[in-house]
Amino acid sequence: MDLTQIKNIIFDLGGVIINLNYNKSIEELQKLCKENCSIAYNQKEQSQLFDMFETGASSPEAFRSELRAAYGITASDEEIDAAWNAMLLDIPQERIDLLLKLGKKYRLFLLSNTNAIHMKRFNEIVARSFTIPSLDSLFEQSYYSHLIGKRKPDAAIFEQILAMNGLEKEETLFIDDSIQHIESADKVGLNTLHLQPPLTINEVFKNVTI
Repeated sequence: MDLTQIKNIIFDLGGVIINLNYNKSIEELQKLCKENCSIAYNQKEQSQLFDMFETGASSPEAFRSELRAAYGITASDEEIDAAWNAMLLDIPQERIDLLLKLGKKYRLFLLSNTNAIHMKRFNEIVARSFTIPSLDSLFEQSYYSHLIGKRKPDAAIFEQILAMNGLEKEETLFIDDSIQHIESADKVGLNTLHLQPPLTINEVFKNVTI
């Protein structure tokens, strides 16, 4: 793709930087149900229970309680957290290296639909696997849905990032693996890249010179 006019890049986290498998969390949560249950959560849509957690409207304690009530789960907090975090796989070293490199040429931002339980887990993955101070250290600013009270694909979250950082839409690239988020960013006027396997950010930026 043409990056000649790009000065700013907004990265999604899951499926772009950290590898994900949504089904792993669904499978593990369903194992905790007393009877057969169907967890209403996937990449494109989810029940209000998950929406509220991702926008910070409910706490980890409330989220666990609501899971127990909605799906007949009797597991401990630790068991629920482990099941919920099962979707979080790994972050390849080459992606960290790429972000460190790109940060020398572009203004980098992170925009993630996430929650307090996942945030704790992916920070543990970074601390265990890499020598960087934190995931946030790779970006000028990080925006997590549960901390700012907005989540993709709400157009307001893109407008907020542009306004707060003085970014021009025409100079800003948004990279995400979910088509509904890409479509929303397109309407706002951002340059977008829908990252789909087997394409990776390392492949996208392989010819960039710093």
